[in-house]
Order: sequence, then structure tokens, then C-alpha cells
Amino acid sequence: MGGVSDASLPPLPSSDRTDAAARLRETLLGASFTADGLLDLLGAPAYAALARSETVPALRATRGDTPLELLVRLFLLQQPVARAGLEGVLPVDVCLESGWLRPAGGDTLAATVDVRPYGGSDGEDWFVVSDLGCAVGGAGGIGSREPGVVLGVGGASTTLAGITVRTPVRSALDVGTGSGIQALHAARHATRVTATDVNPRALHITALTLALSGVPAADLREGSLFAPLRDDETYDLIVSNPPFVISPGARLTYRDGGMGGDDLCRTLVQQSGERLTEGGYAQFLANWQHVEGEDWQDRLRSWVPRGCDAWIVQREVQDVTQYAELWLRDAGDHRGDEAEYRARYDAWLDEFEARKVKAVGFGWITLRRSDAAVPSVTVEEWPHPVEQPLGDTVRAHFERLDYLRSHDDAALLEARFELAPEVVQEQVGLPGAEDPEHVVLRSNRGMRRATKVDTIGAGFAGVCDGTMTAGRILDAIAQLLGEDPVLLRDRTPAQIRLLVEQGFLNPVD
Repeated sequence: MGGVSDASLPPLPSSDRTDAAARLRETLLGASFTADGLLDLLGAPAYAALARSETVPALRATRGDTPLELLVRLFLLQQPVARAGLEGVLPVDVCLESGWLRPAGGDTLAATVDVRPYGGSDGEDWFVVSDLGCAVGGAGGIGSREPGVVLGVGGASTTLAGITVRTPVRSALDVGTGSGIQALHAARHATRVTATDVNPRALHITALTLALSGVPAADLREGSLFAPLRDDETYDLIVSNPPFVISPGARLTYRDGGMGGDDLCRTLVQQSGERLTEGGYAQFLANWQHVEGEDWQDRLRSWVPRGCDAWIVQREVQDVTQYAELWLRDAGDHRGDEAEYRARYDAWLDEFEARKVKAVGFGWITLRRSDAAVPSVTVEEWPHPVEQPLGDTVRAHFERLDYLRSHDDAALLEARFELAPEVVQEQVGLPGAEDPEHVVLRSNRGMRRATKVDTIGAGFAGVCDGTMTAGRILDAIAQLLGEDPVLLRDRTPAQIRLLVEQGFLNPVD
């Protein structure tokens, strides 16, 4: 991993000098160049501005000469810093020899890459390496728009990291690793981590990210999607934040997949099934087309590979003009020649018109290899706020599917349930009315779901404390309301199933 083929981009530090990365890591930690340290130094407004690619507030907050201020200007804000000031802060000679620093004219030095502190979910102090100007915001912000540029941490990266199931596994695969964020997280709970990318520069930067973060090296392989793998290789966990943007052509490697329409995301999902071990998870972010005359949910169901359960959540939908404008701005095209911008905009709309695309959806796709006779495929739209991290919520969703699949209605009535602790009941109706118009159960955790229930459903859920079987609870409700207990037992299991599936009720062993 010593060389990088893209001559149009500046050279990277050596990924073979693990001693240099270790010494640099020690220096950064010693100066509190961490996520918490940055927040303390910059303050919340300037820290938040960095995520919007705005650096002026951070520059104003780092005009002093403390070690932390010098390191922030050097590695995060890309400002040349006097060598004399850095001598007592960094192992300057080692950083120059290994390529982390370069002479910048006069007696100043500059960083060759962005280094951004990144806090792990268990309090780890990690560092994410990316191309200059790309640690904060997109490439259209303060960074380069070269095709092979490698971005750092973005909202999509952290979203995928948050929804990923974090159980101990033997093997994990990060497809399209970029700067190595997902591989970094996977190293916490996977014995063996493999990362692939079509861009050799991304693999080199992933090696730097892992080394600077003090985690074991991953098995890095160059190639598209699953092409670098052997035919017999399978994994317990597959994650990917792929270049999912639906665009005309493949101008920018970090975002454009190079296949027509949403074919790259479809191919990734369809091919992942045969790469999963039994019980293994594959989790992706994706864009998908809403095509005239097609149901978007049916379109996504057709992507699910044989032998896999699936949970697909659409988080956002944009019409084609909004979508084109978003990604034209991402590339910085709005800042260039106006005629060229209009031509590019036209090309996007021509592409969508030719494919009869009226809108583009964005969301999460989770597969779980179950080899069930009748796989469960849930496709839903959920644009509402959620509580990250959601990895445990995702795992629990599939565990509940297994439970419901193994319990027919008779077994369900013999089972006991507990109301999830975060669930509250809301009653909606006119003031002073004797009975509410409807009752809503609402969860304040995870997906933060709400579901409307009838009086019987609300009464049933409210009594569930794990002590009585569902059948006994229904018999008591029937007696209280003067209903036929047999009829109530016949018609209620469907509602119980829904409450279990959506996490309002938890089975008690």
C-alpha cells in the first residue's frame, strides 16, 4: 500500500510506517486532539459549523499557539504552521519522512491529509484520514473535486455506523470502504475485517485511518463490489455506504457508481445474499428510483436475494429536480460556469426522463440470512425522527420475526408478553367525551413508532406484564366487556402479532 496511482492528487503518507502513525497518534492524544477536546476548544457553534464546511469560526477560535490550536490549524483546517512552533509538539522529522507533513514555503509546514478526531460508540478516540479539505462536509465544500478524491466522515457514514448490528462476529466485510469508517467500527467486534474499494487511494487512506486509530490492520482488496473476493468467501456481517448517487456518467468516484440508474445498489443487494453466513447481516445505505407505473415498494422487494429476510426503510424522497440540484451543489458545479451548470442540470433531467424516473428515494436496507421457507420482507416509509444508534433495534426486529414465524396463533395465545418499558399511551378525543376517538401507543426509543389500537388492544397491552398468558388476558377482557371469549381469541392474534412485530410487546421466555 505504499503507492497511489492517481497522479492528479497529492501524494499520501506512507501506510507502511506504522511506527510513524503510532507516534503521531500518541502526540494527538497527548494534546487532546480528540472529539471532546475539539468541542471544548472551539465551542458548539464553531464545531457545528465545521460539519457544514464552514471553517471561519474554527479559524477564529484557534489563533493562539497552544499545541491543540496548532494541531487543529495544521490537520483539520489545512493552514501552514511555522516549523519552530511544531518542533515541541510533533515528531516533525518523522512526520516529514513518512509523508504526514510537507514543506510549505519559508519556515512553515503543511499537512498532506486531513485528520479528523472521531469518537467511537464506546468512547474510543479514533482518527479518520481523508484528502485535503474533505474531512468536513462534501467535496463541493472546501475540498478538491478530482474524480478519485476520498472523503472523510459525513452524515451517511455515521448513519450506517449507527444502524449496524454490533454483535461479536468472526468476519466482517466493508464494501466500498472509502476512508475506512465502517471498517474502523467493525474492528471493535469482528475477529477479521476485509475492506474493498475500486479506488486504490481509498484503500491506502483506510490503512492510514486504521493505523492512526490504533486498531488492527484490515485485509484491503482493490476491486468493485464483491469482485475481489474468492468464490467461497462468506461473512457474518457485510456493510456498505456505496457510491449510490443516481447520475449521468461516473464523474466522481466517491459518489457515482458507474452503472445506469440504481443498478449499482440493486446489484450490491442481490449479490450479497450468497456472501452471508447463516444468520449473518448485510446493511446498506442506498438510493432507488421511483419509476412511473411501478410501485417503489415492489421494486425494492424484487432486489431481496433468496434465503434472506429484509427490512427496508425509506427515509426521504426527492423529486428529480431537487435531487439533481443537491448533487450538483455537492460537486460545486453551481460555483462554476453558468452555462456548464445548466448543461449538467439538463443532462441529469434527460437521464431521468429517459428512465421515466419521477423521484428518488433514500434509505436503509438490512438483510439477514435465514434460509426460511417463507422469508419476511418489510418495506416501509419512515421519515420521522429516530434515536441512534439503532443497531440493537435492528437486531431485535429480526429476532421478533423469528419468534412470530415459529408461533402460530394457538402458540401465541399460550405465550406471555411484557409491554416495552418505553411505551406510553395517548388518548385522542373531544374534551369531555366519555370515550376517546382512538388510542395510540407510542414508543419513545429506537424507531419511535406510534400505532393506533382499539379499546381491546389498549387494554391487552396495558395488562401485559409477563405474568399471564395472552389467552387468559383476553378471557378476562371478554368477561369485563361482555364479549364472547372464543370470538375474541379468534380475532385478536393479528393485532398481537403487529404489536410484537413493531416492538410494543416483548415475548417473555
